[in-house]
Amino acid sequence: MNKMKGLVCKECKKAYPAEAIHVCEFCFGPLEVAYNYDAIRSVISKEKIQQGPKSLWRYKDLLPIEGEPTAGLNAGFTPMIHAKNLGRILGLDRLYLKNDTVNCLTLSFKDRVVAVALTRAKELGFDTVACASTGNLANSVSAHAAESGLRCFVFIPSDLEAGKILGNLVYKPNVVAVEGNYDDVNRLCSEVAGEYPWAFVNINIRPYYSEGSKTLAYETMEYLDWQAPDHVVVPIASGSLLTKIYKGFHEFESLGLVGPVVTKIHGAQAEGCSPVAEAFKEKRDFIKPVKPKTIAKSLAIGNPADGFYAVKVARESGGLIESVSDEAVVQGMMLLAQKEGIFAETAGGVTIAVLKKLAEQGVFKRDESVVAYITGNGLKTQEAIAPSVGAPWLIQPSLMSFQEALKKSDALKEEGDR
Repeated sequence: MNKMKGLVCKECKKAYPAEAIHVCEFCFGPLEVAYNYDAIRSVISKEKIQQGPKSLWRYKDLLPIEGEPTAGLNAGFTPMIHAKNLGRILGLDRLYLKNDTVNCLTLSFKDRVVAVALTRAKELGFDTVACASTGNLANSVSAHAAESGLRCFVFIPSDLEAGKILGNLVYKPNVVAVEGNYDDVNRLCSEVAGEYPWAFVNINIRPYYSEGSKTLAYETMEYLDWQAPDHVVVPIASGSLLTKIYKGFHEFESLGLVGPVVTKIHGAQAEGCSPVAEAFKEKRDFIKPVKPKTIAKSLAIGNPADGFYAVKVARESGGLIESVSDEAVVQGMMLLAQKEGIFAETAGGVTIAVLKKLAEQGVFKRDESVVAYITGNGLKTQEAIAPSVGAPWLIQPSLMSFQEALKKSDALKEEGDR
């Protein structure tokens, strides 16, 4: 089955072959994959999907590869949790969390996009892969390149969290720390990509890479008994994740796998880097770049490539885009951990804080289905939350010492409850 027609410009609709290109040479618009949906419709079914591997590759018919997958064979198919404890606090009976903190290989949703990107890069004959990253993407590219035997370069801001830097170095790629923010790193990588014949997953391979995010929408609908939810809350960095989740919902609808999709797509940003939320609130159709200043470094993209499209999706779906303070981000991380046992990174804190903000605004009805996407593991951003979690009890190795500490703890708790 020839499921890919090629690439097409999102703006002027000019067609291109399915090669390692990402920008229209006529209008400079972004390119995306054009699918042969008639061919896909003839082979896809709920039964075929359910009989597929317990990974994102169960949706292979809707992903931009020509042959069999060769990277990230265990990525995706992460847990979806009915968050009853958190839902009780927020007044939501049908709150669900899509938990990509346990994604394979590197504990973030980026394992999905990298699985697709590296499979396609190998099909196109590349032996070197690279990326510009705020952390999670670099971790995933490094790990999957090691697994695939590919040469690897990852470019990151020099002030990334220690866990994410270590999460690159352990796989022995070429790690390039740039003195600047993500936008500086991305500009540099665009220049490097023009000089070296490498597969930059979020530059010349971006049209294929970004399609991996759709699998979050597919898994959501499959879990909900082949229905799209009423609302979703999605963190925004470049804006690509939000737009692809929207696309995934409507692909299933157009293929007859689910009924009519009326999902409202809500976006979440940190106030210290919220150019998309600001454009949405000010009813602009363009993004004003900002200089990031937030603890949510994985979302700290001041000039988001798909920001315009994220605003458009939120508006068309009837959703909202909100921002929250760094203090609220930490509170969101704590709330998620203490009520649902999920330790998320700062991006997860942004999502939960915006979810809470929207719930308090009355955006959701109690019986509506709401899905929040938790995209990365908290072990990667421990610095952000360390000052807020307290310290362990320090006791002597005796029962008396423990009992004294317990008594003191109970007294402090009673005082706090007054």
